[in-house]
Amino acid sequence: MGSFGTPLSPRLVKGGIVTMDPDTSVVESVIALQYNPDSLSRTLQIQAMPGGSDGVRVDALRLRGPAVETIKVEAELDATDQLEFPAQFPLAAKYGLHPQLAQLEMLVNPTVETLLADDAMANAGTLEIIPLEQPLTLFVWSSRVIPVRLTEFSITEEAFDVNLNPIRAKVSLGMRVLSVDDLGFEHPGGRLFMSYLTNKEALAAQATSAALTVLGLGGLP
Repeated sequence: MGSFGTPLSPRLVKGGIVTMDPDTSVVESVIALQYNPDSLSRTLQIQAMPGGSDGVRVDALRLRGPAVETIKVEAELDATDQLEFPAQFPLAAKYGLHPQLAQLEMLVNPTVETLLADDAMANAGTLEIIPLEQPLTLFVWSSRVIPVRLTEFSITEEAFDVNLNPIRAKVSLGMRVLSVDDLGFEHPGGRLFMSYLTNKEALAAQATSAALTVLGLGGLP
């Protein structure tokens, strides 16, 4: 039997999160999930035209824009194996999972530099402080590269070392897909969303359409 990494065993592609500069599209960080989640849930909220009694019945078949998609995953982190080899993994021996958890937490926190800059502008009497744009966050799952905003984030630390550093944890992530309605067509995230939607169209075209007789119909009026 072939061992991991040989031609007889497939290469494991990991899901993860990428952050990039929204102006230059330069990748800032890449966070690969240690273990791929067993499941991924997606919800699509249809953007239909609002109903009413104005007599415009044709609006029942119109869409205002792309569906609002939300994604939820639960990722597991475990430093137990690394702790068996402290010389090879000194950071795990010293900090446990703190660095990995902190990297994820910085996805939903402004940097210290940003907070100090905002405070300096406030103290200088700036009338209007416009928060600096955060990096663009992308959720990467196989061929799907999706611009997202994290909406839910919870961490459950399940085991600790002798110094109470977490060594096993579960991270629950809730994400809202950002579409061209949110970012515009010229924004790097907007272009990535259009690629994501284009890929959906291409996959839908590959599906075989069933015959009406399968549904017990001989034809439609």
